[in-house]
Amino acid sequence: MSDQGEEMDDQSGVQLTDTRATDATERVDDVETEEGKGEIMGEPEEETQLDSREQGGSEKQEHGRGTLAESMEREEPLSMNPETPGTKDKTVRMLDTAQGMEHEWLEKRGSQRISRLSKHVEKEPLEGPSSQTEFPGSYLTKIKAIKEALKTTVADFTATVKVVLIPVDQIVSVTFKIGAMLKQLKEHFSQLLKIPARSIQLMYRGRVLKDPETLMHLGIKPEDTVKLELFSLNPTRYPVKPILQKMQDVHDIITVRVQSGAKVYQDITVEIERINFHKPFLGGFRHKITGREYHNAGTQTVPKKLPIKMNIFSRETQTVTERKKLIATTSRTSTQMTKIGVYVSNMTDKLVTPGKYFTAAQYHARRLEAVIIIQKYYRRWHAKKYVESLREQKRIRLEWEIQEEIRKEREKREWLQRDYERRIDPYTNEDFELLFHALEVWRQEQLDCINDNFTGAKRKAALCELLEKETQIIASIGRQRIRANNKKYEKSIYAFLDKCSAPKKWISFDNNETLMDTQYTIRARELQDIYNCIIIKNICDDERLDVLLTLKHTVKEHECKLTQDILELIDREVDLMMRGVKSCNLEGLRKRIATLFLQYIKTPLFNPEVARYLKVPQDPTKFYKNIYFCRSCEMYLPSTEFSISSTSYHVTRCRQCCMLDNEARQREAFLKYKFLLKQLYQSEADYEDDSQIAYLMQLQDLQYLIENIWASQSVLSAWDDLYDLVIVRWNKTQEWAPWNCILLTKDEAAAHLRMNSLEEGYEPVFIHRIKHKHILAKNYFSQIPLMAAFLHHSEIEDEAKEEESNETKEKENSQTKEEGNKETTSIMPQSILKETKA
Repeated sequence: MSDQGEEMDDQSGVQLTDTRATDATERVDDVETEEGKGEIMGEPEEETQLDSREQGGSEKQEHGRGTLAESMEREEPLSMNPETPGTKDKTVRMLDTAQGMEHEWLEKRGSQRISRLSKHVEKEPLEGPSSQTEFPGSYLTKIKAIKEALKTTVADFTATVKVVLIPVDQIVSVTFKIGAMLKQLKEHFSQLLKIPARSIQLMYRGRVLKDPETLMHLGIKPEDTVKLELFSLNPTRYPVKPILQKMQDVHDIITVRVQSGAKVYQDITVEIERINFHKPFLGGFRHKITGREYHNAGTQTVPKKLPIKMNIFSRETQTVTERKKLIATTSRTSTQMTKIGVYVSNMTDKLVTPGKYFTAAQYHARRLEAVIIIQKYYRRWHAKKYVESLREQKRIRLEWEIQEEIRKEREKREWLQRDYERRIDPYTNEDFELLFHALEVWRQEQLDCINDNFTGAKRKAALCELLEKETQIIASIGRQRIRANNKKYEKSIYAFLDKCSAPKKWISFDNNETLMDTQYTIRARELQDIYNCIIIKNICDDERLDVLLTLKHTVKEHECKLTQDILELIDREVDLMMRGVKSCNLEGLRKRIATLFLQYIKTPLFNPEVARYLKVPQDPTKFYKNIYFCRSCEMYLPSTEFSISSTSYHVTRCRQCCMLDNEARQREAFLKYKFLLKQLYQSEADYEDDSQIAYLMQLQDLQYLIENIWASQSVLSAWDDLYDLVIVRWNKTQEWAPWNCILLTKDEAAAHLRMNSLEEGYEPVFIHRIKHKHILAKNYFSQIPLMAAFLHHSEIEDEAKEEESNETKEKENSQTKEEGNKETTSIMPQSILKETKA
């Protein structure tokens, strides 16, 4: 553009100056009229004036004509004079500066700074050619510096950015530089929302914004307000959540226009501080015509929290604190009376008569009496509240006792019902133990009665009759056991077939259950369906023939001795059915078919899935591991079939032989001891302190401990029902052991475990008796090798604790002796002390 300016004639240069650089020329002319105030450019006084005017913004110029005509008159000689070398270049550069401004605000700001600079540079522009050739170099360099400074400083201005969080519809206002990249704004909200910056997207008026863009690219001016939308690119993994915490250095910014004079308005930027509490509603009003509501505003200061009153009912609040202080009245008053020239009406006057005079002592006595009355009523109210609280506690306690009694009665009734059902319809081995134990108790009662009432031949006849009754009862118990075993056998077969036909199952990462059928599970399910159809009773002949035909086709797939037997039995049943034989006569044959087919199902060659659930291993070498010989039934059995006590050294009899011997001889019931042992295991597991001794106890050990050491009764109440008793720790800080236990009822055990110190809850005589029982238990269980090791370790710990307690007692005794000696020396007279010193 500078080259084009050289080719232009003078007239064209004037026109260009008039049309495009009007504002810049105006400000230059206005500044030229103020030349008399300063000398030349570069003096400190002029520099300070320039800086002060630049800081003041767009102020009104007080001097100079500033009109377009005057600017043209002043610039026309400069443009027409060919001898002025820098004039044309000056005009062209001013035009370049005016065209380089992108915004109107930037144009005005730059032109003001240029005009103020030219005021100091052009001291005498119209006096002659010699004066015009002195300033062009410094003038142009200054304009270049101002132009670069404007370009660099405009980007540092800020604007208010209101970011709308989508889809939560929360608006967050921040101050942001218009020259900074929007990538920085993304990173700022990435820290606030805990979302990666790559998953955040900004949008402005429906257009997606890129990271290198700035607010200047969007046409945003300094101190303007812009509204952007923010959303997540991956809302399922990184959802946008509302920002609830208080953000540091983040404020809502609004611009308020205030009228500061006649037709003069001023824009003020207001920062609104964020607060975390809910502002109360302070009232307001509603416009009757428009219906718009206006609420009264409150201050933004955070309200102070009231201090928590610890104790408002205290005697300190009733005491009187007196202090003397001179107080003057805040306002003075005067009265006006009727006099000459002034009339004051007395219609509203009141006649005041003095009361009875009383002294200060009488006043304080009356105050004291009032205070006593207040205290009396307060104490009465306080006592009533206390009595009401005691009454409420008593009511709650009585209700709790009633509920506990009802609960105990219900539990007792349920226990008796279960015990009755066990005796009427026994199913487990424990139920048959109870029956044989009841039989033994009845036999002993009858035997005692016979020995007391009969002698000789009558006694023998009574004993024979008793033996016959006992035999009949044992036979009936045997029949019930056979029925129970048949039920168990059928139930075990169903469970076995369900396991074999169950699909493969596993849990996925999202806690969903996945099922998968294999060819082996499908084969097992088909065989299970056939078996269920075979054992069905009371079906018609046609359906039975269909089931047998399906079974025959299934078994024909394999040829062996077992399948040949099954096929022969099927043909025999079909032949008998054709001859008209009744179904009741065919039950034995059908049972044989079902048994052989079950054996067919349990063969891994025909049903591969069954190999995973067979008790008998397919590998013969596994028979030689953990197999022991029972001396009673003379059978080789696995180790799980033997019950070994902690005091035994050899394997003698299996569980079945022990149970048979008990039913024939002692007929004892171990169910109550099993319950006690199970409760002991559960209570020790709840402590979670790695106790080991309790899990070494066997059923026979616990029976000996309860019967011989604790006499099968509670130590406190002598309650002998073992179903209501539990054996717990004596000292709850140490692990359970036969020498650290006590037998109590359930309620007594709960109260015992709540105690912090045994010495506070029990008398020394009772504690001595408990320790004596612990010594007896130590003597018996020390014979067990494992128990002896734990016992030795516990004795070492007890000795160390005793030594520590003895040392502490000795220290306390020595301290008490020293204190006693000091007291005696302080009490002795000085004369005696002097004599002892001499």
